[in-house]
Amino acid sequence: MKPKILVTGGAGYIGSHTVIELANSGYEPIILDNLCKSSPFALKGIEKILGYKPDFYNIDLLDYPRMETFLKSVDIQGTIHFAAYKAVGESVIDPLRYYRNNLDSLINLLYLLKDKSKDFIFSSSCTVYGQPDTLPVTEDSPFKPAESPYGYTKQVCERILADTAKAEKYNVIALRYFNPVGAHDSSYIGELPIGVPQNLVPFITQAAIGKRDKLTVFGSDYPTPDGSCIRDYIHVVDLAKAHVKSIERLLGYSEDKKTNGSFEYYNLGTGKGNSVLEVIHTFERVNQVKLPYQLGPRRPGDVIEVWGDVQKSKKDLSWVAERDLDNMMETAWKWELYLKDHASEIQN
Repeated sequence: MKPKILVTGGAGYIGSHTVIELANSGYEPIILDNLCKSSPFALKGIEKILGYKPDFYNIDLLDYPRMETFLKSVDIQGTIHFAAYKAVGESVIDPLRYYRNNLDSLINLLYLLKDKSKDFIFSSSCTVYGQPDTLPVTEDSPFKPAESPYGYTKQVCERILADTAKAEKYNVIALRYFNPVGAHDSSYIGELPIGVPQNLVPFITQAAIGKRDKLTVFGSDYPTPDGSCIRDYIHVVDLAKAHVKSIERLLGYSEDKKTNGSFEYYNLGTGKGNSVLEVIHTFERVNQVKLPYQLGPRRPGDVIEVWGDVQKSKKDLSWVAERDLDNMMETAWKWELYLKDHASEIQN
């Protein structure tokens, strides 16, 4: 029997790609998503790639009674928790919404999983580090004051998980993503923002195809080589594969370790940084597309530069990112072109 893995936020960007990689690796993903930040179009894409429909439940994690009923009806061997709000800028404007959703959804889930599987993977973020003192960031780097409410929710969620793992004997892996970009090679799934994109690459592709008049680079006077922010960009398929490696690690724990509980955390990135302007110029070169953009003021909540040391994930998870920035920009553009051809099918 295939191990069943609950994927909250499984219709979202990273979640949908992880569903594919789980299925390809012999697991049975169960998708739970309220579709407030995703679309049924992603579910159609998953079906096209896999050739079948994984089980899908439209439930809000904040709806405790419905979640309780749902979890009583399914048998799962592990959980990957993606479901959360994730836009840095939006969290600065509407912090209470972020605190309620990101914290309460995790707490509800942990309460309800006490009598189910306690193998748990959490979608964390490099934002937990704030603006680091030294680069690259290692997993032992201290948490600095968060630059945004979104970043702070990730810090708090990790503390909740560490305390719960100790007290309730959960086995938890927190995966600290850097900046996921790109799309599946089939172009059937990719990043599908609702409304105006809050992340760089979908804004690049939408500006290139004419959905947006132009892209604004937020800040050109940072102390970086070209004045724009630097991030560690990672292909979403590489990121999805890391979740499979993490599930394998949890399910392979000895019974003694499972009984005692554990909390582990890993950086997931390429181990190098690229500036916003480098990403723009790479997109233009790889896809032979001229991008309309302008330099603008800094955006509240943004750190100057961050990229990660990924030796720990290489050692413990036997995982490394394989795709380069060229492939990230190529697959992102193919996805945008696919969306243009299927615009009538997209339901936001």
